[in-house]
Amino acid sequence: MTHHDPATYEGDARPAGDGAPPPADPPRSPARALPGGLLRGRPEDPRWARPALLCLLSATALLYLWNLSASGWANSFYSAAVQAGSQSWKAFFFGSLDAGNAITVDKPPAALWPMALSVRAFGLSSWSVLVPEVLMGTATVAVVHAAVRRRSGPAAGLVAGTVLALTPVAALMFRFNNPDALLALLMSLACYLVVRALEDGRTGWLVWAGAVVGFAFLTKTLQAFLILPPLALVHGVCAPVRLRRRLGQLALAAAAIVVSGGWWVAVVELWPASSRPYIGGSQNNSFLELTFGYNGLGRLNGEETGSVGGGGGPGGQWGETGWDRMFGSEIGGQISWLLPAALILLAAGLVAMRGRGRTDATRASFLVWGGSLVTTAAVFSYMAGIFHQYYTVALAPYLAAVVGMGAATLWERRGRSGASLALAAAATATAAWGYVLLTRTPDYVPWLKWLVLAGGLAAALGLVFAGRLGRRPALAVAGLSLVTALAGPAAYTLSTVQTGHSGSIVTAGPAGASTTGGPGGGGRRDGGFPGGANPPGQGQAGPGGGFPGGAPGGDGRGGALPGGGADGRTGTAGEGGPTGRQGAGAGGLLNGAQVGSEAEELLGADAGRYTWAAAAVGSQNAASYQLATGEPVMAIGGFNGTDPSPTPARFKTYVEEGRIHYFISGGGMGGGGGGSGTASQITSWVEANFTKVTAGSVTFYDLTRPADAG
Repeated sequence: MTHHDPATYEGDARPAGDGAPPPADPPRSPARALPGGLLRGRPEDPRWARPALLCLLSATALLYLWNLSASGWANSFYSAAVQAGSQSWKAFFFGSLDAGNAITVDKPPAALWPMALSVRAFGLSSWSVLVPEVLMGTATVAVVHAAVRRRSGPAAGLVAGTVLALTPVAALMFRFNNPDALLALLMSLACYLVVRALEDGRTGWLVWAGAVVGFAFLTKTLQAFLILPPLALVHGVCAPVRLRRRLGQLALAAAAIVVSGGWWVAVVELWPASSRPYIGGSQNNSFLELTFGYNGLGRLNGEETGSVGGGGGPGGQWGETGWDRMFGSEIGGQISWLLPAALILLAAGLVAMRGRGRTDATRASFLVWGGSLVTTAAVFSYMAGIFHQYYTVALAPYLAAVVGMGAATLWERRGRSGASLALAAAATATAAWGYVLLTRTPDYVPWLKWLVLAGGLAAALGLVFAGRLGRRPALAVAGLSLVTALAGPAAYTLSTVQTGHSGSIVTAGPAGASTTGGPGGGGRRDGGFPGGANPPGQGQAGPGGGFPGGAPGGDGRGGALPGGGADGRTGTAGEGGPTGRQGAGAGGLLNGAQVGSEAEELLGADAGRYTWAAAAVGSQNAASYQLATGEPVMAIGGFNGTDPSPTPARFKTYVEEGRIHYFISGGGMGGGGGGSGTASQITSWVEANFTKVTAGSVTFYDLTRPADAG
């Protein structure tokens, strides 16, 4: 284990009167030269440590790559923006949904950049979009392992990495193209860098942590700041330098956050609005408004302007709030398998380290990861606005680190009754809770719940006496405990990777793993709104939770896309609903549309003469046609069809200038040309003034042919 080096106080005297740092370990030997060092690891580690890590990372990558193309374009909203960014550097910079730069996605663009670069390098396909997410997931496992190994040893690091890799929601989001994969990686890296700063007091580590958090802001805005309070508090109290220097370091880290995250915001806000895309998700074309409104305070209080609905609270549209939200039927199977154990191990681990000096780095690391876990879980439990089950992937690295560190800390003290009883309590809670979660999907490997319960309770009994057992029996008990604890989440993870996922609402595990919730937030497995109703004009959705188009819709399972190859180029809808038919026509609010060959041919004809081959209400609708044709399609009203962009006057100007060829009927909130007043006005004007054209089952309006021209 690494502890403080007495030579790393940067000229400061050791702290006096507030706890001295622990004795320093002997200096580390330099790592072996590659390739031997890569394969054998550090000299002080056991011989098995580095090969085991390489096996863990390889297995994680292979697991997440398995059946990857089954998800097609995954979330077509972001895939379309990736496609646009691969065609236009301006779209790349702003995060535009289309290469014509009409409107951006409703997030900053950092999460799109790796995918867009991948598409530029390898061409547009499902794999080039999703493989970067797999690499981010594997890197997150490596970062968590590295952080835990530094303070608790290689075995603890392997446990933490394995727990993270087999968390169902992690397996979901590290194979999906939402911003959450990059956010999880960056938040893990920020915690790692803070842990390094707490070890030796160097300013550089904390400044780098601030820079990472700033970049995370460019990934998912204010969610990146959720863990700042615990990180700042732990460093301010526990860093091994004088108080004055601690405060100065925190100020420098804050400056790094502003610079790293603020440069892009400054450019966007200072750029003339007339020559950049509209900021999607805002009502005033302002990224600051988007940050502090729809993507900020609105998520906490439920007042997101332009959303499909607001208001959380008990029984609210976005699901039940309260201290037990992470354990409920909406969320439990996604993340909570080891959450009771993590809380027990966190509390017991801190008790076990009581009496250590203020600057003890191992305890400080516990506080960094545990504080991040508790703070994020508390915010998620009580936020009243839009809440998706997959948001909980943010908890996965913190939970995994706490489990790894806590288990190692108590295992080292298993000869003490308090430590052995705490380990037994964690094993018992995991077995009992795993049994409960598995009973929620009674048709999925029904025998597994009994194995988890019986094996977990047997392991708990053995852990009570672990300190009295010999080495091999004790290790056998520990192995049984780990296997039974991970059996449930591993089964849900395997179910997740065997199934494609598409649309805006996706959940991990088998059908029934997440069963209730609101539109876009709680995400019923059947895709319905609370009470079972569908949004107006939408077809019945299937188990994947996406709302298809106005016609009988896709089930949202996101398997290999109908009528197309593995890259999903022909569309983004899943298979048909109860009748098995494909979703025809316009896409719905939360999922894309099936685009037929006739529609592709129509939009592709002479598309190079226009800035936009077509315009459609709602981003998912527009994205489907853009991905199918490879041509820019304008999304009127942004994601929900509720953004006031473009204005009716601006749209008429585009039409008069001959910059848009077709208007696609339907789409947006409620389909049928719904959405905001702006979208409705544009739809009415188009229908009254231009010639209707039918391609397959879809209605288009040719904006170059006035209706009275025949």
